[in-house]
Amino acid sequence: MQLTGEQVLPVPRERVWQALNDPEVIRACVPGCESIERVTDSEFRAQLAATIGPVKAKFAGKLRLEDLSPPESYRLVFEGSGGAAGTAKGGARVSLAAEGGGTRLAYEAQATVGGRLAQVGSRLVDGVAGKLAEEFFQRLRARLEAEAASAPPPEPPAVAAAVSLAGWGKWLLIAAALAAAAFIVGKIL
Repeated sequence: MQLTGEQVLPVPRERVWQALNDPEVIRACVPGCESIERVTDSEFRAQLAATIGPVKAKFAGKLRLEDLSPPESYRLVFEGSGGAAGTAKGGARVSLAAEGGGTRLAYEAQATVGGRLAQVGSRLVDGVAGKLAEEFFQRLRARLEAEAASAPPPEPPAVAAAVSLAGWGKWLLIAAALAAAAFIVGKIL
């Protein structure tokens, strides 16, 4: 299964980067995400609940971030198991680019599934995966727009640059969240 897409978010790239590094934001935006936990600087564990047709299960997964280039791009690798529901593994490439006053987030994810999930049918899995990705971006957009509407004036450029560099460690959590989304998509596919 492959899933690609782009989203233009109405906030600067640095804010998108920060949001994607905030575990609470990610947990709130990824449908069915119950937890995201850091294991090492580049590895995470995630717990997700998902329903794909007749298959309903809780999935436990591992995410690993690679090829980090803050705040522009990264690659994540994931694998997970939903017990009798099946398994999934795959990866995703995520990139952020400044566009006007906003940010273009592009992603490419691929996954393979086994077990009952593989028996459900690719149309159903593809449909659920697309719906989950759409819901993730709707939630993220709504959260960022609400913050922007109530935000104080922007910081001076020197302070904003320092915040961006300070958030590098959080970038791993951003990847974890996107990995969780990709993991869900992988499980569905």
